[in-house]
Amino acid sequence: MFKALGDPVRLRMLSLIAAHEGGESCVCDIAPAFELSQPTISHHLKVMREAGLLDCERRGTWVYYRVIPSALAQLAAVLAPESGVVEGSACPAVDASETEAAR
Repeated sequence: MFKALGDPVRLRMLSLIAAHEGGESCVCDIAPAFELSQPTISHHLKVMREAGLLDCERRGTWVYYRVIPSALAQLAAVLAPESGVVEGSACPAVDASETEAAR
């Protein structure tokens, strides 16, 4: 999932789709936001679909994309700040007051 979002274009696309009214966006809404060819945009969307970040539905000649809610929940869980040390880390826990005193 993170590898797919490692490209800034894909991260921005995901953000645009998630923020779009109704939680889904047509390719025709996404393309104007980028100075990329249509095949390149389609490639980026395919990478995110294969990573499990997006789902899509064809309606006539257009394809509509939406973010998969469980994928966003997984990303949020991984990125959520945790108190203490990350499991398996060799770094000791740091007290916030110690950090402020060091500045």
